[in-house]
Amino acid sequence: MRSLLLIMSMLLLTACYDAKEQARIVVPASAQQVSLAVSNMTCSSCGPTVRRALQQVPGVYKATVDVRRGIATAYIDPARVEVRQLTQATTNAGYPSRAL
Repeated sequence: MRSLLLIMSMLLLTACYDAKEQARIVVPASAQQVSLAVSNMTCSSCGPTVRRALQQVPGVYKATVDVRRGIATAYIDPARVEVRQLTQATTNAGYPSRAL
């Protein structure tokens, strides 16, 4: 029971930290918004994993994930990023996706 509480506390702290970091990111007006339908997201820890996978792609300014709806949104520099790079990043993280 203690380990479960510890794990849940760690997940909550991570989610709070991630939310604060996301709020600080400024997306340029020239950014393109790309939405992806993402498969296999079954719990609250899936969202941060998908978001981090997208943000590791060079040219992604910001990424958000709605686990409940199964949708990820990335704000990108279209001169540096192609949609296939985004879908490949989520797939490599274990969450196949397709552009909407």
